[in-house]
Amino acid sequence: MYKIAVAGTGYVGLVAGVCFAEAGHQVTCVDIDENKVNIMEKGISPIYEADLEQLMQKNYAAGRIDYTTDFKLAYKNADAIFIGVGTPEQPDGSANLSYIATVARQIAESIEKDCLIVVKSTVPVGTNDKVEQFIKDFLINDVRVEVASNPEFLAQGSAVHDTLHAARIIIGTDSKWAEDMLMKIYEPFNLPIVSVNRRSAEMIKYASNDFLALKISYMNDIANLCELVGADIQDVARGMSFDERIGSKFLNAGIGYGGSCFPKDTKALTYIAKQNGYELRTVNAAVDVNKDQKTLLYKKACRRLITFNNLKVAVLGLTFKPGTDDLREAPSLENVPLLLEQGADIYAYDPVGVDNFKKKYPEGNNGRGTITYVESPEEALKGANVCFIFTEWGEIKSVEPETYKELMRTPLVYDGRNIYKVEDMCRAGVEYYSIGRPNVKVSSEVISEAAATIK
Repeated sequence: MYKIAVAGTGYVGLVAGVCFAEAGHQVTCVDIDENKVNIMEKGISPIYEADLEQLMQKNYAAGRIDYTTDFKLAYKNADAIFIGVGTPEQPDGSANLSYIATVARQIAESIEKDCLIVVKSTVPVGTNDKVEQFIKDFLINDVRVEVASNPEFLAQGSAVHDTLHAARIIIGTDSKWAEDMLMKIYEPFNLPIVSVNRRSAEMIKYASNDFLALKISYMNDIANLCELVGADIQDVARGMSFDERIGSKFLNAGIGYGGSCFPKDTKALTYIAKQNGYELRTVNAAVDVNKDQKTLLYKKACRRLITFNNLKVAVLGLTFKPGTDDLREAPSLENVPLLLEQGADIYAYDPVGVDNFKKKYPEGNNGRGTITYVESPEEALKGANVCFIFTEWGEIKSVEPETYKELMRTPLVYDGRNIYKVEDMCRAGVEYYSIGRPNVKVSSEVISEAAATIK
């Protein structure tokens, strides 16, 4: 087993560190935030992620993982150091590598033995070459140091499972020494390992994420056409899914992708292409489709309503997907400000994302409109004039169609995740708009029948 240090305790770094400890390695996680370190030492995860706290507590008690702000102590005798710090998007779409550079210099000035540096952060192709040279430029002790690429492919909400049960592990190395060490580090995971050179590993990460973004945007594009020609996108997706060349995953139409990876990585890859005199037309198209898709429901509602001013608007779901408290690139962040500008009185529900959303939109007045955070979907729906569904949380999916009719002043629902069957909402007397399916404007006869049934 190896002595491993992990720089950064976000989604990438913390999950990697905990999973390495679970595999039997001795792990030290490094972060600059002392309060964060203190919280983690108590077994509390700074991010919302299934199974993470349980494994943190288990491996901390077993003495296989610890947390520190003392990077010199963590790095000096490590066999391998994994870099998992952020590479946020810059205004021009390129990746900000300043955090990588800071950690690289700290490593160079701290290591006292031969060490393999492994970059897990998503970085532009060729970055690992630069990181290796940068470390050697600032190296203090006469030790062997090499850099390898090991991109992660975890999904937020299932990150621990995705790491321990990955479809494959990608390692990019430029020497047998580095390849052998990484192979041995991952040997306890008993997973398929794809070994390539560093630049190929860097490209695999971007190519994989951007392909999934393309798939989502393609289905959303087809969904928009389905509405115009009278087809049902869910029927179309089901028919497509039986083709092994296409598969069944990432075929769900909706109001666009979000999160920390797809938006950033699509822009980063188009920037890399542009820097090399090439245009990635397919990826550019995916970015454009996704941008328009996020406010599709709002635009539909604007065509239906005169104004949102002084209307009670229920917003169900704030995070970009269920299973996480992450708001990055979430559709709610595009739509809530538009509703507030129109004077809407928003009642918002999310099982875990409220605290993060409050940092951006505190409870109370926000411009012309107001926002109130509630404890249940039903509380948001009570007396509402219109409802928007942005995230397919189980707590939201469990709300019966009849509940919208019972609680809302006007049962008008815009569903960005196609949670409900169109016919079920119609029978319940709900005016229901979704993505890529027939829009149902309920007749007065249906409403009367539904009301009688509910009574």
